[in-house]
Amino acid sequence: MITPTTLGTVDLTVADHDRTRTYLLLHGGGGPATMAAFAGLLAERARARVLVPTHPGFAGTPRPAEVGDVAALADLYLGLLDRLELRDVTLVGNSFGGWLAAEMALRGNPRVTRAVVVDAVGIEVDDQPITDISGMSPAEVRTYSFHDPSAAPVPPPGVPAPAPDLDALTAYTGPTMTDPTLRRRLAELRLPVDVVWGDSDRIVRPGYGRAYAAAIPGATFTLLPGTGHMPQIETPAQVLDTILR
Repeated sequence: MITPTTLGTVDLTVADHDRTRTYLLLHGGGGPATMAAFAGLLAERARARVLVPTHPGFAGTPRPAEVGDVAALADLYLGLLDRLELRDVTLVGNSFGGWLAAEMALRGNPRVTRAVVVDAVGIEVDDQPITDISGMSPAEVRTYSFHDPSAAPVPPPGVPAPAPDLDALTAYTGPTMTDPTLRRRLAELRLPVDVVWGDSDRIVRPGYGRAYAAAIPGATFTLLPGTGHMPQIETPAQVLDTILR
C-alpha cells in the first residue's frame, strides 16, 4: 500500500507493507527502489509491518527548505512514528539511510527500540575514506557497490540503469558524506544496534564498518560474505537472517 502523508509542510510518500511488528526501512542514495523488494521479503518472513519512506528530494519528490540535513530528516521521521502511534520500531538503514538510522536512534525516542545499520556512511575514519563516486559512470558505481556487478537490478529495455541521486544525497550529507561529530556521539547510544557490512563493499570498506560498530556501546558487527554495499539487494537472505536472529 502506498500512503501519502503530510507532516507540517512536508509531503511524504510511504510504502506500507502492513503486518504486526514494525520496521522502518531507510534507503540510501540509490533511492527507495533499493529497498522495495527487500521490504516485501521482510514483511512476509517476519509477519511484520514494514514502512519504506521516500526521503524528500528523492525519486522526483520535493524537498522543503526546512528538511535541509540529516538531523532534520531524522526529526521528520520520528514525527511520522509519533503520528502513526507506533511502538517497538526497528530501524533498518542502508548507506546514507544507516547514518539516518543512527541519528534517529540517538534522539532517544521510546518508540525506537533497535537499529540495524547496513554499510552506512556518516562517520570520519582517518584510514578508511569513503569512496568518492561523483565522477563515476553507473557501470563504475556498480563495480564498487556489488560483489558481483551482474547482481545489480537490470532495468527493462529502453530504461536507463539506475544511478545514485547525488544531488538529493549531497543536499543532506554534504560532499564528504560525513559529520565530524557523529562518531563521538555514537557513544551515547543505549539501545541494541547491529552493524552489518558486505565484505566486498568498496564504497565504505569493512574496516570502516568495524570502526562504526566499535563506536557504539554493545553493538554487534556482522560481515556478510560475497556481498557489496547493498546487501539487501545482493544477498537479502543473509540480511534477513541477521535482522531476525
